[in-house]
Amino acid sequence: MKKVAYLTMEDQGDYVTDFHLSFEPMLELGWHVETVAWRSPADWDDYDAVYICTPWDYPEHLSQFLEVLGTIESSRALLINDIALVRWTLQKTYLRDIEQRGGAVVPTAWYKGFESANTDEFFAHHRTNKVVIKPAVGANAKDTFVLTNPLDEDRLQMLRQTYAGRAFLVQPFIETIQADGEYSLFFFNGEYSHAIQKIPKAGDFRVQEEHGADIQAVEPPNALLDVAGTLFRSLRPLPTYGRGDWVRDKDGRYLLMELELIEPSLYLRTDSGAAARFALALDKRFQEFTSK
Repeated sequence: MKKVAYLTMEDQGDYVTDFHLSFEPMLELGWHVETVAWRSPADWDDYDAVYICTPWDYPEHLSQFLEVLGTIESSRALLINDIALVRWTLQKTYLRDIEQRGGAVVPTAWYKGFESANTDEFFAHHRTNKVVIKPAVGANAKDTFVLTNPLDEDRLQMLRQTYAGRAFLVQPFIETIQADGEYSLFFFNGEYSHAIQKIPKAGDFRVQEEHGADIQAVEPPNALLDVAGTLFRSLRPLPTYGRGDWVRDKDGRYLLMELELIEPSLYLRTDSGAAARFALALDKRFQEFTSK
């Protein structure tokens, strides 16, 4: 029997997870699954594959996380997703690459640190009085804020402390997100699997269920499915699993908000066939790896 490690956190806390739904379909394909805290002293040569599952505390321990992934990459185990994809999407600057390739993304301004930033420019650049600021490396909307012009001194002081020495980005606040939320589409080996719509609770903008958002299975509009499929099929190396988050702007265009290829929640519970499709994708990727 093949053996796979699902990388997790030592303490999942209040995070909502459903990766356990893949255990049975993995077993049916001849895989024994073990959950392994990514910071534990594991011997990665004991495994045939390692799936980057829910190590959601890695932004606070970035250098250690990359060191662990490098150790796994050097072992006999197949790291899923490929470490090149991890490094590319670790910093949200991948959005610039996608835009340069012709993809439609949420307009973004980039900053190396708050100390040298002109806060008036946050709003002037996007010609709006309402923007979103978020770290270049982050997860689960941590340290993400909606800002309105002008900023008072208390807000400025909070931002100075939060973003001291940290790269960050500023995007216009997409008003449709409060009514439509985000569409998340999931792809396995470049093939569409399922989709959800995440609508924030009243008065909020965050679309994570930990922040009270409503999560619904949905059939994505054809226009969005075309945009998402084109993006995922263009990625090299092809990700075994991935999630893209899109918002609709006032003109009806679908703009990429995030591309999640490291450790996205796959919302397997929202589609009866999703767990089996994920297991098949992982097994296929392993077969390709061993046949080289």
